Amino acid sequence: MKVLVQYDYPASPGGLATQGNHLYNGLRDIGVDAHAVNFESPQEKEWYYRWFEPDVVVGIGYWGHTPHLVLHPQRYGITPVPWLVADGYVAGYHEVLNALPLILVTSQWVKDTYIRDGVKGNNIEVLPVGIDTDNFCPRDRDDPKVQAIRKSLGVAEDQIMILTVGGDAASKGAQEVMSALAVIDSKAPDWKYVCKVWPQPRTQTQNLLDMQLATHLGIEKNVVYTANVVSRNFMPYLLAACDIYAAPSRLEGFGMIQVEANACGKPVIAVNAMAFLDTMTHNENALLARVSQEIKIHEAVLGQDQGFEDGHRVVFPSMKTADYRANIDDIAEYLLALMADEPMRQRLGEAGRRRAVERYEYHTVARRFVELISKHLNID
Repeated sequence: MKVLVQYDYPASPGGLATQGNHLYNGLRDIGVDAHAVNFESPQEKEWYYRWFEPDVVVGIGYWGHTPHLVLHPQRYGITPVPWLVADGYVAGYHEVLNALPLILVTSQWVKDTYIRDGVKGNNIEVLPVGIDTDNFCPRDRDDPKVQAIRKSLGVAEDQIMILTVGGDAASKGAQEVMSALAVIDSKAPDWKYVCKVWPQPRTQTQNLLDMQLATHLGIEKNVVYTANVVSRNFMPYLLAACDIYAAPSRLEGFGMIQVEANACGKPVIAVNAMAFLDTMTHNENALLARVSQEIKIHEAVLGQDQGFEDGHRVVFPSMKTADYRANIDDIAEYLLALMADEPMRQRLGEAGRRRAVERYEYHTVARRFVELISKHLNID
């Protein structure tokens, strides 16, 4: 089997790039003849098509990347298999996607959203994202690399560190977490809430709004936002530095960082919806807050990236859920319980580590990919 993997290559620290990189490395490690290429590099992709002659081109992205992931290899007679994540309303390319022999998605919830929005579904298989459980692993609090991170963030030795990581923090549920922390602040042990976000224009605006909320809630002295560029080498130690990973995301097609937190032996607070129904089990490896609100939309404005002319307006026959809000009272209850109960944190973290190793180690995912390709495309 010869596989060309197209993603954001060379890999940036972002989730999609990491997803692609783990598949590429996993395939090579298990003996598959594989190469990697940037999904937005038509000349280099054509070069691989001509000399490598791949049996299949797997592309990591969302449905709006269909021109890169599907249409481009098809023009050269190469079989494409997109590995897709959720991105709100699946609007265009239904005919293209329905004609494919195989579509991979990152969770059952993503599959459900594609079917909801008009993709037939009988050609869709769930393939979870792989993670590196060797690097994302439990580490001792006395590890100097872990201590250095806590000190650089201003987290005292006796403080409980709660962490959220994302492109922006609000989409990962940080506003709900802050509201919950304000509820329990007078009863909770000393704590610090750290939000690691990525430096980009929209994040700067969102950070300001988030910190205004923290000030309004009266907890701003215990909230730290950091927006530095970091590599994947740094992330395992950042997760190891926290005591609780709290990210009840508003929209999540897999939740790689939550699974990586589990792999580091950390308990997770999430929301009882979306991909977390696949990756997290309440009171086993995580505590799942109820959904308090579904944000629904009745129309969308689309453009060329979605297969339409710019400004194309779509009105839905029925309201569609765009994202979710976790129950703040539940988050407050779960935070307080975990902050006060170290054995509970350890129990959930150990269970999360076991599950991450058994289900999501990236070589396991690569082997599952090979099985699905062999099954659906009859390629050995």
